[in-house]
Amino acid sequence: MRMNYLLRPMVAADAEAVLRIYQAGLDTGHASFETAAPTWAAFDAGRLPRHRLVAVTGTGTVSGWIAVSAVSARPVYAGVVEHSVYVDPAAAGRGIGAALLDALIADTEAAGVWTIQSGIFPENGGSLRLHERAGFRVVGRRERIARHHGSWRDVLLLERRSPQIT
Repeated sequence: MRMNYLLRPMVAADAEAVLRIYQAGLDTGHASFETAAPTWAAFDAGRLPRHRLVAVTGTGTVSGWIAVSAVSARPVYAGVVEHSVYVDPAAAGRGIGAALLDALIADTEAAGVWTIQSGIFPENGGSLRLHERAGFRVVGRRERIARHHGSWRDVLLLERRSPQIT
């Protein structure tokens, strides 16, 4: 079942919903090495001010979000970002993740970003399929990169190179 929603820039008033959705993703054990969502101040400081979007239902409920972080402060990497995308479990499977990712791709390409990357646990099949459909490819596997809940975990490094920026 598709859900009616609109995409708009993320604002500070979205903090509670964004962090709730983030925590729900973390609670799955397959979204991130993090186990607890940060404070809004830490979340805000860790992501670029541009390229932050939320999906909002007709009732005003935030059902998903996407944001990017700089990969490096070095000017040569100004066109490379790392992203995160999270969807409220109650809204999963309704196209929100794909819409957020498609909008991010268009937004970053318009800003001159040539590479979007992400680290995804190999067990997170839904996220891997979502990214593959959006043109991401696996470029490597970081084996036993860190411990998560006491166990070593691998992370697949995915990237999408813009065909628009050569």
